[in-house]
Amino acid sequence: MLDDGTPIFQQLAAQIEDDVLNGTYAEESPVASTNELAAFYRINPATAGKAVNLLVDRGILYKRRGIGMFVASGARDLLAAARRERFAEQYVRPLVHEATALGIDIPTLQRLIEQEKNS
Repeated sequence: MLDDGTPIFQQLAAQIEDDVLNGTYAEESPVASTNELAAFYRINPATAGKAVNLLVDRGILYKRRGIGMFVASGARDLLAAARRERFAEQYVRPLVHEATALGIDIPTLQRLIEQEKNS
C-alpha cells in the first residue's frame, strides 16, 4: 500500500474505506489516530490528517472532541453505494457499450459472464 502515483492522503483514505467495507472498522468504532496512522505508514501526520479529514468531509468518519475519530453510522452502506456506482461507470457501461458494438445481446453477455465466473 501507499506506493503508486496517487497522492498518499488519497491512498490512505482508500485504505480506511476498504477497512470499513471489510469490517475491520465497524460503524461507531474508533479509528486509529492521525499520529498512529502516520507512525504505522511512516508518513507525515499532516498527510494522515488530510486523509482523515477527507473521510470526515465525505461523512465516513466523525470526530468526538477529546476522544478521537469514529466510523459514522451508515458509512458502510454509503461506501458500498459509491463503489457500486463507480463499478458501473468503469466496467459495466463500457462492457455493455462494447458488447452492443459487437452485436452481442444481453442473454449472450450474461452467459459469457456466467462462464467466466464459473471458470
